Amino acid sequence: MGGEAHHGKRRGNFIQRTIDALAETLERSLYAEQLAEGGGLLQRLDPRVKLVAMLGFIICAAASRNLPVVVAIAVVALGLALVSRIPFRSLMPVWIGMFIFSGLIAGPAIFLTPGPSLATVPWLGWQVSSYGVRSATLLILRSEVSITFSVILVMTTPWIQVMKAMRVVGVPTTVVVILGMTYRYIFLMLQSASDMFEARQSRVIGKLSNADARRLASATVGVLLSKSFQLSNDVYLAMQSRGFRGEVYTLDEFRLGRNDYIAIPIALVIIVSGIWFGYV
Repeated sequence: MGGEAHHGKRRGNFIQRTIDALAETLERSLYAEQLAEGGGLLQRLDPRVKLVAMLGFIICAAASRNLPVVVAIAVVALGLALVSRIPFRSLMPVWIGMFIFSGLIAGPAIFLTPGPSLATVPWLGWQVSSYGVRSATLLILRSEVSITFSVILVMTTPWIQVMKAMRVVGVPTTVVVILGMTYRYIFLMLQSASDMFEARQSRVIGKLSNADARRLASATVGVLLSKSFQLSNDVYLAMQSRGFRGEVYTLDEFRLGRNDYIAIPIALVIIVSGIWFGYV
């Protein structure tokens, strides 16, 4: 697949729309795996270096109280996405979702924070505070920058390597195993749901009513929940029979290369400078 999967306007009944949505989700995950194996700048770095660097950038953005510094860190994030060959259209849904989420949290600060008034909301008489606008902008931008670095890490590193890098830097084994299993279960459940809806679609003639669609959705959720319990037990027994005792081992061996030795001081300078000037 040469690019991100795109779907046209979804038509048809409830089952067909659900099948299309599940297929699109699976295709997007496959596209992310292909990006992680690409030839961008970050794809050539050691996963440990990327994990620590991205965490440092996130801490730098979250701790900064200086809006220009956060903007500068955002530029760094966009630059890393560009040199890593991550299309901005892949990041756009994440940005929009985070903007809505953080906007709902930060929005009231525009009117509740004391300070000079910039404008008045017609009919409501609410005063828009300049300090409130700055605080809300800072919170939203921090959130956007943090989620961008997180997505860049995942889209430039195979998930199994992210898990191993987390273990190497000291993340508890239990946390790593839970994250790894959760990641696999999500796609397994998506595939199971897609198969169930396709089987149902082959037995449906005509269009489902709204009531039938709701009953089908609730029944599917119940079946998937039952399957997940059964599957978790089967997977655990299979892992035990293959020698699993709590530690995850992979065939990949991490080695620092020339690019890593160049990236480490550059990332360190940016992070330290961002934290330093973020408090000025």
